[in-house]
Amino acid sequence: MSIAGAPIARIVVGVDGSEPSLEALRQAQRFATPLGAKVQAIACWEYPQVYSGYVMMGIEGFEEGAKKILDEAMEQAFGTELPANVTASLVRGHPREALIDASRDADMIVVGRRGHGGFGGLLLGSVSSAVVAHAHCPVLVVHTPEGGAHAAEGS
Repeated sequence: MSIAGAPIARIVVGVDGSEPSLEALRQAQRFATPLGAKVQAIACWEYPQVYSGYVMMGIEGFEEGAKKILDEAMEQAFGTELPANVTASLVRGHPREALIDASRDADMIVVGRRGHGGFGGLLLGSVSSAVVAHAHCPVLVVHTPEGGAHAAEGS
């Protein structure tokens, strides 16, 4: 399988620790394996606009917090054995811009859909909407199956 005649070699996944992003990571891996593609999980962090106010209140560790979320997401998605074709990267910046920028060198972007159930579950979040609208490569939007992330595996 290829996109516009070129093989799919690199799939980027936006990871924020939410269940939809974990499912996006799992689906990207399932998609990448038979293609021989690499999966790069990207988690983003940035300093708040009023960073000095946070420091004065003793609130720091934004990068470390994002790294912890990324590490926990990788373990939740794959267990303690990370697949050989999966890497994780921490990027400083807003997720919208970081994923759109990453799409320039990717063959596909995979993001989770923010699901709130009912009508709200039909909506895309702001990051996935922006990526769909502005990515430089195809985008796959994954939702969490009804009954939890692994419901589809049991059927």
